[in-house]
Amino acid sequence: METSLFSQHSATRWEIAPHGKMRVPAVIYADQPLIEAMDHKVYEQVTNVAMLPGIVKAAYAMPDAHWGYGFPIGGVAAFDPDEGGVISAGGVGFDISCGVRTLHTGLTPQQIEAHKTAVADALFLNIPAGVGSRGGIHLKEKEMDAMLRGGAQWAVERGYGTEEDLARTEEQGCMAGAETAEVSAKAKKRQQDEMGTLGSGNHYLEVQHVVEIYDEGIANIYGIRQDDVVISIHCGSRGLGHQIGTEFLKNMAIAASKHGIVLPDRELACAPINSPIGQSYLGAMRAGINCALANRQIITHLTRHALASVIPEAHLSLLYDVSHNTCKVETHEIDGKPRKLFVHRKGATRAFGPGHPAVPDTLRVAGQPVLIGGSMGTASYILAGTKESEAHSFSSACHGAGRAMSRRQAKRRWRGHTLMEELGGRGILIRSRSLRGVAEEAPDAYKDVSAVVDAADKAGLARKVAKLAPMVCVKG
Repeated sequence: METSLFSQHSATRWEIAPHGKMRVPAVIYADQPLIEAMDHKVYEQVTNVAMLPGIVKAAYAMPDAHWGYGFPIGGVAAFDPDEGGVISAGGVGFDISCGVRTLHTGLTPQQIEAHKTAVADALFLNIPAGVGSRGGIHLKEKEMDAMLRGGAQWAVERGYGTEEDLARTEEQGCMAGAETAEVSAKAKKRQQDEMGTLGSGNHYLEVQHVVEIYDEGIANIYGIRQDDVVISIHCGSRGLGHQIGTEFLKNMAIAASKHGIVLPDRELACAPINSPIGQSYLGAMRAGINCALANRQIITHLTRHALASVIPEAHLSLLYDVSHNTCKVETHEIDGKPRKLFVHRKGATRAFGPGHPAVPDTLRVAGQPVLIGGSMGTASYILAGTKESEAHSFSSACHGAGRAMSRRQAKRRWRGHTLMEELGGRGILIRSRSLRGVAEEAPDAYKDVSAVVDAADKAGLARKVAKLAPMVCVKG
């Protein structure tokens, strides 16, 4: 992307002044190599978001930003309902509440290495993954609605985890305001047999070990030490979330014109927050968030049993679970005054700083854990939210590496079996039912996650705490 399009305010902040129909500036956080490597579509999309009614302060893009549907992936924007603010299904994404949870294991790398193949096989056999994957749970209508209302709390009540898990989960495992009646029968049907499944694409379950600590104080509060082994789970709301997004994008495209909203891009279909369709989407989206929270909770339960079957002394406790495809009502200070805003984060992670009341008591002094996933053969990171991030980006940070090329391009360049052999030679065991899926998610199809994380750290969006290296990866 051409940097002359921006005014550079720091080594990591690039701003586009309002012009044309833009209501606010657009801001991209990245260092110079990252922004130069971004597709021009990111520039177009973040400026288009800045044109939407009721947007507050600025439209933001994170260091991992790349082209998405309507909003760039890595996009953040907040809207005020009292100023005609809108809600956009494209600003949340199709995989509602896709997110990451990271678990302590109490194990060492040596214990994993001694049983590595057995661990990989047990996880692969017990956690369904891939396109159309189905789990061992079948939800009839009454239970489906209970799950959509209760999220991870519903899962724990049915024996899939503990109260301690809920204390370390965003929203304590249950998003308030879910309206099951706003979720279509087709969306519910798609989800009937998909609870406790990873799905496909960039979703994964990964055994990782801590290879570097950057902030000893925060790491101690998080309970992380050098050479610890952790497990990270990355997935979302599966078919249900995708169906909700598909249906409401169509409805919002019609609603926008009825409300006099001129869309700079049809993919930015939206509706006023206080309109009937806006409220309907909020209810359905919140149900989608609960679906994802319940899904990750069930996978946690399956992971505990699978790992214990190979290494009985393993004890999996939750560090944190956070989503990165949501719209939430949050209070943020604008011009010295607190305002309730609807914050869209699409491929961006909430990153509340130290002292924020939404952060669990035991972690609050350090700030919220920000979990950044790698790409199969690359590092992942644990960061901590900062107080500065509130002013920089509505307390938001990146969520991963961000794609550098499309899945189609990756599939042409790499072969799944070759990648698995190469990664195996580096000591990383891959388990997947789809060689094509492995090729599409090749590590080099993504940006350098370390560069993305360094940019987020330098920009003050989140603080680096620990670096994780993959040992075993179960791919969707």
